[in-house]
Amino acid sequence: MKSISVRFLFSILLLFPIAALHAQETKVQYLSGTGNDKTVDWQFMVTEGRKAGKWTKIPVPSVWEQQGFGTYNYGNDKADVRAKEKGLYKYNFKVPANWKNNTVNIVFEGSMTDTEVKINGQSAGPIHQGSFYRFKYDITNLLKPGKSNLLEVTVAKHSANESVVMAERHADYWIFGGIFRPVYLEALPVQHIERTALDAKHDGSFVAEVNLKGLAGANEVAAQVFTLDGQKVGSEFKTSLKQGETVARLQSKISSPKQWTPEFPNLYRVTYTLLQNGKPVHTVSERFGFRTVDFRERDGIYVNGTKIKFKGVNRHSFLPESGRTTNKKNSIEDVQLIKEMNMNAVRMSHYPPDKHFLEVCDSLGLFVIDELTGWHDAYDTEVGTKLAKEMVIRDVNHPSIIIWTNGNEGGHNFDLDPVIDSMDIQKRPVVHPWQNFRGIDTQHYTNYNYGTGSYFEGRDVFFPTEFLHGLYDGGLGAGLYDFWELMWQKPLSAGGFLWVFADEGVVRTDKKGILDTDGDHANDGILGPHKEKEASFYTIKEIWSPIKFEQREITPGFDGTFRVENRYFYTNLNQCTYSYKLAQLPEPNSNRKAETKTGTFTAPSIAPGDKGTLALQLPSDWQNFDVIYVTATDPHQKEIFTWSWPITHPATVAERIVRKEGTQAASFQESGNLVTVSANGVQVSIDKTTGLLEQVKNAKGVIPFAKGPIPAEGESGFQKLNVKQEGNNVVITYDIEEKKQFKTLQWTMYPSGWLQLDVEYLTYKGDADDELGEHSDFLGINFSFPEDQVKGVQWLGDGPYRVWKNRLHGNKFDIWTKKYNNTITGHITPGHSRFDYPEFKGYHSNMYWMKLLTTSQPFTVVTDQQDIFLRLFTPANPTGKTYNTAPPFPKGDISFMHGITPIGTKSQKPEYLGNSGRKNNYFDYWRTRPKQMTLYFNFSDDQVNTNLATSKK
Repeated sequence: MKSISVRFLFSILLLFPIAALHAQETKVQYLSGTGNDKTVDWQFMVTEGRKAGKWTKIPVPSVWEQQGFGTYNYGNDKADVRAKEKGLYKYNFKVPANWKNNTVNIVFEGSMTDTEVKINGQSAGPIHQGSFYRFKYDITNLLKPGKSNLLEVTVAKHSANESVVMAERHADYWIFGGIFRPVYLEALPVQHIERTALDAKHDGSFVAEVNLKGLAGANEVAAQVFTLDGQKVGSEFKTSLKQGETVARLQSKISSPKQWTPEFPNLYRVTYTLLQNGKPVHTVSERFGFRTVDFRERDGIYVNGTKIKFKGVNRHSFLPESGRTTNKKNSIEDVQLIKEMNMNAVRMSHYPPDKHFLEVCDSLGLFVIDELTGWHDAYDTEVGTKLAKEMVIRDVNHPSIIIWTNGNEGGHNFDLDPVIDSMDIQKRPVVHPWQNFRGIDTQHYTNYNYGTGSYFEGRDVFFPTEFLHGLYDGGLGAGLYDFWELMWQKPLSAGGFLWVFADEGVVRTDKKGILDTDGDHANDGILGPHKEKEASFYTIKEIWSPIKFEQREITPGFDGTFRVENRYFYTNLNQCTYSYKLAQLPEPNSNRKAETKTGTFTAPSIAPGDKGTLALQLPSDWQNFDVIYVTATDPHQKEIFTWSWPITHPATVAERIVRKEGTQAASFQESGNLVTVSANGVQVSIDKTTGLLEQVKNAKGVIPFAKGPIPAEGESGFQKLNVKQEGNNVVITYDIEEKKQFKTLQWTMYPSGWLQLDVEYLTYKGDADDELGEHSDFLGINFSFPEDQVKGVQWLGDGPYRVWKNRLHGNKFDIWTKKYNNTITGHITPGHSRFDYPEFKGYHSNMYWMKLLTTSQPFTVVTDQQDIFLRLFTPANPTGKTYNTAPPFPKGDISFMHGITPIGTKSQKPEYLGNSGRKNNYFDYWRTRPKQMTLYFNFSDDQVNTNLATSKK
């Protein structure tokens, strides 16, 4: 064992330059924990609000509101309710005695807001103002090495600088107080490397500026590049220091480096060593990537010479239980979720994030926009200059960062742009969100194809740093397909960033742990506060898939090929892997399991931006299956998406399911206002005066499915019904008034007890501006059913999530089962702390059949036509404002529809989001070509409720 250990140590030493072997590295001693998952208790007292005036303990890092102290505030609270408490911290610590010959800094990664620091009763330096920035003090002369030291910190959540208050705390997000990021000591030799800035371009060019401090004889700086597993890349390079120099500039050229991109985030490590007469003094190492950012006026944003369309989202640093205090595991989870949606970019809203989030973006691969805070107001020049420098100094070497922003939506201090420019060795673009600045127009929330000489129709690069503002179930995925296809086709569009990644719902420690989004202010995410996936998650995942399938219908002549477009920027489609699955799907009330066949296939070379053909080698019996699934997996073994195409049409499925024959003929009888048709134990009664279904009954009792069909819009025009025996069937037809919605309507009862409905209806002529009845909110028919008797639903169609007219992507064709819920997307109701997704209520697309699961007995509805939407009840709306996110629903409870409503965003009506956001357009040539629908109802008593506990959703 000893010889193995020695050999192992020797091999490790060979991986480092000789100059660095005896150099001192920076020593770090944490005084706090590293995140919300690892904290250290300090003494604490808050001056106002909950638990005020008493010394106790608090975990650090944390925001004190989440620990039961002080007062909660949202950023748009009025002045008279804004808390201005201070938090007083104390912590005793020791430093090693051998640190006495070192320079020692105390480092704060983030503290809200004004922070005064004392060591052993003496001031460490000026009060720091600004919450989201790393700051440090040299406390060498204040320490007692080897003995106990007292750290005292006073944090005022309300800054004494009004510009800091306006930039950071008058904002549309939760505002907290406290030392919310880690605090630590760093010990360095007196002569040391203070900080570095590098520019490593994709061609291998490497330039670094090494800032030095305390020089007293050191005369050289050396550097060596390594792979992450420690292999040397190129030779060591160095530069000499002249007398009085405090910045060393190093240059090298690496041959054919692996480039950093979000698709292939290749990283290296560079080690810098400060030397004195060849003897190492101090060494530091950091990760970096070879990557070039280039903005080309009136053209686009290029990374490594490739023009990029950004598929991005805005993200807050936030967790419901701990507020702004997070951890690296949380950063990994968030980046993985962002990439799972096939995004390639994230914008920091509206402040620099935790350091570990940027490290994860570097390693897993995301473009980052890093932001100087300024929600709608800017820092003044004095404090803003300091904070802008702190931001760039901390973040400059991250290859993931490709753009800086100076404030947000008017919070721009133009004096700070040259500060950012001068501090950034890479000279990345600086943008002003919601402004056209330096040729990059970032206007937020423009309408689809909007602009006269601007935006989508302008000459500058259009790059909205916010669009499709989420709220409840609106925005985000709704409207994205239209926007993205437009962005993809417009040469001057650089893509954009959705608002926002996740709901900011805070667990209120002052209200028994309720989840609070401050009304309609913070529930605008793709995910819930605990990262629950809403429907838009999957919609975005499909729309932003880097593999785009052309529309393809599966017919008997299908040859197994799909035309695709490669929308990657750096990946050939032959670098991905592919599989297919064929599935036979069982009928409702069947115990038969789905039968499947699977296979794999490869892609030919299809370069980024090109189109080509994927060819599946399907078995000869593929037509015996009902659906084909194709799954694509990226080069890192992450699923891109699974697409589905029905092989079997609804008419064929209906033939399998619907039984018409029986042992006895169907019959009817009339009594009063009712006509009742009967067969095989099923009785259906229809009101002769209204034409509406009144009662359904079998041997087990009444099924309360009734009050239909009525047109989704307009009036039925019913006049009378006619009933007659046709062979073994009973047929009921309607006489209908002209120029109303129904054109023909017929019920047929078969001896089996199955009931068929055939209806032809005309579009609704709503007003004088719609003379031909071309524009409809709804197209379809409605029935009623008591909601309190519903347990769930099983259906064959697209699922499991509900859809809107402008959000049809993201689902798969399969048999789905959902338990009833009354979820309001993004809105927590009393007694609940988490969201129950997918939502039960709403529209579901491409229904072949549906079995409603009830508290008594189920019933089944089948259609033989394509493109039928199933509507299940009307989703409840949250209290308060819903803006454009509560579309109208048709009357009744259960509907079968050809046309449904779109949904808007917090700031835009759906009709402004693209073609799919407009009303249903059906031109029927002066109301002579009706829509047609056929439905089959099984009300027999031999059906069973599906087990909701074990079924798929």
